[in-house]
Amino acid sequence: MKISYHGHSVVQIETNGKKVIIDPFINGNELTDLKVEDVKVDAILLTHGHNDHVGDTVEIAKRNNALVIAPFELATYLSYKGIQTHAMHIGGAHTFDFGKVKLTQAFHGSSYSDEQQNIIYTGMPSGILFTAEGKTIYHAGDTALFSDMKMIGERHEIDVAFLPIGDNFTMGPEDASDAAKWLKAKRVVPIHYNTFPVIQQNPHSFVQLLPEGVGKVLSPGESIELS
Repeated sequence: MKISYHGHSVVQIETNGKKVIIDPFINGNELTDLKVEDVKVDAILLTHGHNDHVGDTVEIAKRNNALVIAPFELATYLSYKGIQTHAMHIGGAHTFDFGKVKLTQAFHGSSYSDEQQNIIYTGMPSGILFTAEGKTIYHAGDTALFSDMKMIGERHEIDVAFLPIGDNFTMGPEDASDAAKWLKAKRVVPIHYNTFPVIQQNPHSFVQLLPEGVGKVLSPGESIELS
């Protein structure tokens, strides 16, 4: 399994001969190494409806005939755009041909702002537990620290956790370090930082808050191999 980071909260997973991308915010993301026209995926996973997470989902889905997996209200809204969706909700899991997806809670908002300045409610925000090839990846989405992360860590052996550290809109580094401790993930990668001035952080300082060997800063385009 190959897991790569592409700026902001964009994560791509290659497993079982399939490619999956999470929260593909590319256009408007100055930190990404990706171009929309070059993205080749079989499925798109979305944590919530904010524009910097839905990103280029519709265009990528149409280009690739890719399945979009998202919380119910967001999946329903995107289905009106003419793409194939699979709706889920927090606590629910489903096994696809590329792996198992389970949505966890996340403490945040979830809405989509369209070009007419309408704010569209897109349901509850979520995190994602992704399991394939005997490995489990946790993408926390946008969230505050919450105590049930302890339960997630107790019930799931997490190989890699992607945690937001930007503060202001999500956890900051100190709260994210507590999240890492509770999740007991073997590897922790910081996300959702430095994209905008208000979420400027030093990811290496965050890694220093974690036990030696646990934190890993990935530059856009860098990857982790799990075997």
